[in-house]
Amino acid sequence: MLAFHDLPALNASLNATTAVLLTTGYALIRRGHRLAHRAVMLAALAVSAAFLTSYLYYHSRAGTTRFPGHGWIRPVYFAILLSHTVLAAGVVPLALVTLRRGLRADHPRHARLARWTLPIWLYVSVTGVVIYVMLYQVSW
Repeated sequence: MLAFHDLPALNASLNATTAVLLTTGYALIRRGHRLAHRAVMLAALAVSAAFLTSYLYYHSRAGTTRFPGHGWIRPVYFAILLSHTVLAAGVVPLALVTLRRGLRADHPRHARLARWTLPIWLYVSVTGVVIYVMLYQVSW
């Protein structure tokens, strides 16, 4: 069974999984595999929802985690955290609208929005892993 203190590592794993699924989904649609693309992107959404649930649960119980680093790395960390947080809030409605357009077979509008949604969602997923490493895996 997963212990409470293991949730940050789980969250990072879910973010990394989302990044792999997003990249796979992009590769599939570029090759014309619509059904596989759809399945993989729905999986990415499900993994992201699992991440969000776990993240909110963890932080509702643990509170804020302070960054332990000092010196030049501190502004780097906060720049990553700020961009991650702002884009994470914005990617939720973007992903949902993109999903809706895809499921309704509104492919031209889906593709136009997905050109923005994919890189933002991918950035949020990857920087989520970077933040985890900076907070929990590196001794500053």
